Amino acid sequence: MKPIIVEFDNSSEYPLYIQLYRSIRNDIISGAMSEGEKLPSLRIIAHNLGISITTAQLAYNQLLVEGYIESKPQSGYYVSQVISSKEEEADTVPHIPLNFTDAPDESTLICDPECFDFIKWKKCASGVFNDLSNLLLYESDPQGEYSLRFEISKYIYTSRGVTATPEQIVIGAGTQQITGHLCRILDKMNVRHVALEKPGYLPVQSMFLDYGMTISHIPVKADGIEISKLPTNISSAVYVSPSNQFPTGAVMPAGRRYQLLEWAKENNSIIIEDDYDSELRYFGKPVPALQSLDKSSRVVYLGSFSSTLFPAIKISYMVLPYPMAQLFNEIKGQYTQTCSKAEQLTLALFMEKGYYYTGIRKLRNLYSQKLQAVIQSFSEYGNEKVFSKNTQSGINLTIRVRSKKSADTLCKEAKSIGLQMVPVADISDQETSALIFYYNQIPLTKINGHIKELIALWEL
Repeated sequence: MKPIIVEFDNSSEYPLYIQLYRSIRNDIISGAMSEGEKLPSLRIIAHNLGISITTAQLAYNQLLVEGYIESKPQSGYYVSQVISSKEEEADTVPHIPLNFTDAPDESTLICDPECFDFIKWKKCASGVFNDLSNLLLYESDPQGEYSLRFEISKYIYTSRGVTATPEQIVIGAGTQQITGHLCRILDKMNVRHVALEKPGYLPVQSMFLDYGMTISHIPVKADGIEISKLPTNISSAVYVSPSNQFPTGAVMPAGRRYQLLEWAKENNSIIIEDDYDSELRYFGKPVPALQSLDKSSRVVYLGSFSSTLFPAIKISYMVLPYPMAQLFNEIKGQYTQTCSKAEQLTLALFMEKGYYYTGIRKLRNLYSQKLQAVIQSFSEYGNEKVFSKNTQSGINLTIRVRSKKSADTLCKEAKSIGLQMVPVADISDQETSALIFYYNQIPLTKINGHIKELIALWEL
């Protein structure tokens, strides 16, 4: 066991546990700490570094979440398998220049007005119409408004570790337009095969098929997609959600992220990273994006604002590696921007004023309380026939229900009392139905009562 030495910077904007986490992570990536090496106990590292045990625990927890270390009962913490390039730098500081199919009828669903501050949004919208109305007299940039792309570039670096310039970012009116642009770029690269996670986000399958792509389905395990079953010796793309897999909530550990990047490099392929609800993580800090580890321009990063603002705001974006951004630049003049220019400018102002950042912090706190309340309520009223999995993130969780009723019937009954659920066919069986339950819009104080009513309706 090697001693861990960290020179803390008390003037830094980053708290001590983040500085400790980064120091250990960098040692693991660089090879200074090897696979299987034991780390000092929390008490020892706290004593040696002159920090609290809580600070040490927070740092270790983040390393656990990202898969850099593992905990062995009655033994301690050990370095996990992490594959990295010798050329890779552990930390880089970039220069940043100036849904679901069969969705229920929204009118029947319960909603929580505490989820979004519309007063601040209206203030920014008024600012656009009062002070920037001249900009609305011109069509929007096919790539998206520069001011919004600039704000996104700042945000995804500070929150997700994604390095990008505004020139690499493409904005679209939801996933469909973004996926369409991406398919056109992949076609120019002679990439016409896409591997999808199973189970996974089904709507993207039809989008890729509509553009003539061939599809294969790759199983997902507890640590993410099975890399060994991905296509080899052909240029292809793989669509993954490594930080919060939909619908299982699986987090791909660091070692497997490097393996996936190596697969893409060896097979001249592309990774499409859907960073699904990654900001809404309720344990430790959000796991850094896969794109932040990419040194070979192989990762396309996808993001959306529908979960962190409100569903009606159909603004999505993708971050393209420079070679792919150049290809998009060649074809973008053929297409118009279908995302509202007024909404883009409002969002840019909303982010510039810091409202988006404070809103995210509020949602994390609120949704974490809701998640715990949902799990507790299912445990209390589920009659040992409802099993829920705490994903520690996102706006939904997967539940298994033992019932003679079909998954579709269970979902329709939930909808009748305003609760949104959809079946997951890939992980259901004859004895249980797997359902995705969207809990985020239920007011916190009403969760217990609504779930009690739901269980009674299901007659479990």
